[in-house]
Amino acid sequence: MIKFIKWAFTIIIISSLFFCFVIIPLKKSYEKKKSPQQTVEFVEAINGSAVKLSVNYSRPYKKGREIFGGLVPFGEVWRTGANENTVFTTNKDLVIGGHMLPAGNYSLWTIPEKDTWTIIWSRKQYFWGKNAISKKASRQTADDDALQIQVPVEKQSPSLEQFTISFEKDDKVSNLVLAWDTTKITVPFGL
Repeated sequence: MIKFIKWAFTIIIISSLFFCFVIIPLKKSYEKKKSPQQTVEFVEAINGSAVKLSVNYSRPYKKGREIFGGLVPFGEVWRTGANENTVFTTNKDLVIGGHMLPAGNYSLWTIPEKDTWTIIWSRKQYFWGKNAISKKASRQTADDDALQIQVPVEKQSPSLEQFTISFEKDDKVSNLVLAWDTTKITVPFGL
């Protein structure tokens, strides 16, 4: 009987280790392929100062789904991408929406609505974008937010299949742009 218990215990331990070190990493790897990770950068001299911004995020696909108001519900916090939370980094203090965002690393969150979005830069960093148990966004409180602004929704055509974050610059203004499906969000920034 003791020999049987030892074998059973050994099998349970080996199975648990296999699950933790093989199955879970394979699952995460597969999920990342469905929403590949990307880093976009903005390097520019603004008002004589070298500014370097980067955004690291995962890029989900539309795949025929209704995106905003469907897959991404209106009025709820969204991790602004897929998989791990989106990370926004700036080496200089920025002025966004008339407010100061100090240099540093932030998790970037949004609250999509039909006509406006709230863009949130949180001081708190998270390993994964959703709590595995509750399926709610990990950003639980506004206490860690460095900045929140509201921006209007723009419509774009044609529909964009993959979620995209980019930087745009013209002679007068620099913008952080979030775009997916027929929705485009433009966030002007400066020093």
